Amino acid sequence: MKVAVVIPAWNEAASIAAVIRAIPTELGAAVVVVDGGSQDDTVEIARAAGAEVVVERRPGYGRACLTGVDRADALGAEVVAFCDGSDAANPADLLPIVGPILAGAADFVLGSRTLGLAEPGALRPLQRAGNWAATRLIALRFGVQYTDLGSMRAMRLDELRRLGLSELAHGWPTEMQVLAAKHGLRIREVPMHYRRRRAGASKVSGHPLGAVRAGWAILRVASGLGRR
Repeated sequence: MKVAVVIPAWNEAASIAAVIRAIPTELGAAVVVVDGGSQDDTVEIARAAGAEVVVERRPGYGRACLTGVDRADALGAEVVAFCDGSDAANPADLLPIVGPILAGAADFVLGSRTLGLAEPGALRPLQRAGNWAATRLIALRFGVQYTDLGSMRAMRLDELRRLGLSELAHGWPTEMQVLAAKHGLRIREVPMHYRRRRAGASKVSGHPLGAVRAGWAILRVASGLGRR
């Protein structure tokens, strides 16, 4: 199956090239960077590193991901994977994340930072608390116990379309997990590596107001999306 890797990015000039080049060549993946209007050289660097770049100036992490899905679909991808543009995650982990889908053993695979080798301090206390609360809510409502809400993940594109994701902000990954559980997708979690950023600043955990907004969106989706 053809794979596309979607990388939402905003002001990631310091790390985006390394992320793109670390994507395993065995995947034969098309790489789509969705730039949210960076004020640095993210677009030029990403293109020079071999990615296709789509500029999405409308705000929202979820909107950027959906724009990337549209482009992956247009490229004929059957599996779409998601990876951050920062250097906190290791793109080499995309291979075990995408692998179960290519083997026909799963529809949705989530890279779990809590199951993997997270560097001390990489996941802040607020992130761990939010993870616990949101995954607990999903387990109580839908009977699927996730261990993480990490952004590195992969799904069959036809299943992703069937879910009808509509969140446009940071609740988008949680919405995917909730709807995957609700619709009975074959779900698997695999360990992934995670470390503290060496370059750039987090758009969520690095900004108190951003962290509060993202946390509220995540908990709102985890607790209220069961109506769909």
